[in-house]
Amino acid sequence: MSSLLVVGADHLGNITDKLKNSGFQEIIHLDGRKVNMVKRQIPEHVDIVFVMTDYINHNLAKVIKQKAKDQHKPIYFVKRSWSSIQAVIEQMGELKQVN
Repeated sequence: MSSLLVVGADHLGNITDKLKNSGFQEIIHLDGRKVNMVKRQIPEHVDIVFVMTDYINHNLAKVIKQKAKDQHKPIYFVKRSWSSIQAVIEQMGELKQVN
């Protein structure tokens, strides 16, 4: 795991540090508050997309989901809590072991 795009939430707080400790080298955060966020593309070097479901509008979530699908990038919808994020990271690890 190297690069992660997090969409939603005004501030990530200590989640950024915990994500880095989990193996992500680069974390890009888009708060999703501005209307222009819908027009932004997912950077090519991003490996995984996390969408914070409790801090994002429905339209942006829909657009990000479609862009991730078009670019064949895995997208996960998580709450802004470390336990929710950690569960997804552990699930991703299990998927890698199976493949």
